[in-house]
Amino acid sequence: MNWESLLSSGRLGQKAIANTAPSRSAFEQDYDRIIFSHPFRRLQDKTQVHPLPEHDFVHTRLTHSLEVSSVGRSLGKRVGEVLIQRHPELSKNYTLFDFGAIVAAASLAHDLGNPPFGHAGEDAISDFFITHSLGQSFADKVSKSEWEELMKFEGNAQGFRILNKKEYGLKLTYATLGAFTKYPCPALFEERNKSKKSQKKFGYFQSERKVFTEVADELELQKVATDAWTRHPLTFLVEAADDICYSIIDLEDGCRLGLVSFEDTIELLAPILKEKLNREKLSGPRGLNEKLGVLRAMTIGILIDACTQVFLDHENKILDGSFDEALTDLCEFKEALKKISQVSVKKIYQARNVVEIEASGHVVLPGLLEEFTQTGINLLANTLSRKHANLSMLLPVETVHDINQSPGDHYLMLRHIIDFISGLTDRHALSLYRKIKGISL
Repeated sequence: MNWESLLSSGRLGQKAIANTAPSRSAFEQDYDRIIFSHPFRRLQDKTQVHPLPEHDFVHTRLTHSLEVSSVGRSLGKRVGEVLIQRHPELSKNYTLFDFGAIVAAASLAHDLGNPPFGHAGEDAISDFFITHSLGQSFADKVSKSEWEELMKFEGNAQGFRILNKKEYGLKLTYATLGAFTKYPCPALFEERNKSKKSQKKFGYFQSERKVFTEVADELELQKVATDAWTRHPLTFLVEAADDICYSIIDLEDGCRLGLVSFEDTIELLAPILKEKLNREKLSGPRGLNEKLGVLRAMTIGILIDACTQVFLDHENKILDGSFDEALTDLCEFKEALKKISQVSVKKIYQARNVVEIEASGHVVLPGLLEEFTQTGINLLANTLSRKHANLSMLLPVETVHDINQSPGDHYLMLRHIIDFISGLTDRHALSLYRKIKGISL
């Protein structure tokens, strides 16, 4: 792979054009398009770790995405500065700010495909097709590849679909779409090797297969199998930004909520901070928020430096496609991050309020899918009962239109219904379920 192709500012259906506004590059336009989009705004009420938060300091998917984007921009600029020195020909068309803007935009969008109730929501949608009789009935109405992805709802693939849906008008650059895609392969992939980070999950649905192929061809990603490619190199920085943020900031939230003591938080961060850790200052009269803020800022800065170095040390392997690991798994602080993850799983991710709300997601989402997929079936057959005529009016106008545009196509109907349900916020999903089930009027 080569950087000139990988930094393509072209957009789907068009080649790169000269930058007529030097003060705002095509990649910065990507960032702006995402931050003003409706799917991004909905992240405000989507679970990060603590569902339906009552406290203003607990992160949602929105604040998490903004912070990941900020860290991603720093990683991109740090890497870009060195890469332009290593490859002087790049300086003709690119600056370190272009690298930063691509990683920032892709990082900003990295959670757009997440359904209500976080990862539990992904499992709940998958379970509808695995265990529910109505969900199972679609197995012989779709292709083998399509069925595989229905049984394994994947937020990353849903995110790629959202970024390319015409109704949102995002039309991002090839470079940003490439950097966004952590898993450049389909759900049904016989050559899958889960020891490779890029193949642990999948990154696009069959409905976007042609779109991703165009992206991969334009960027000249290295093909590894039928419909599967190596990652865009900047994807490793997007992944690192996410890994850094959820490791450190989820711990910060856990400490603020009293799930992890401040003393334990210090001990978990100490192997990363090393000599920068001043225990005397931390024992002073400053409040908890200020102390945690200082610890977080210093820790993230150190991890950015460490991951930047790992990327630069492995640039050649990344470009030839032989590198396929998380940067945080190779940095000098990997054991400290592993310990933080273990504590977070035990004390934060399995906290009672988290488990309770996740459990409700396993009722709410399959319940919505049952009602609205039956409505979709009736729309395809053009035989709406009074009940499903009413339910169809609760669907977005574009969803009903899109279903009617593909008569007899159960797969696309299901994709449109899943778009609607996975796009709901936590509160909207819960409210809609209560209303259509007659629990709350």
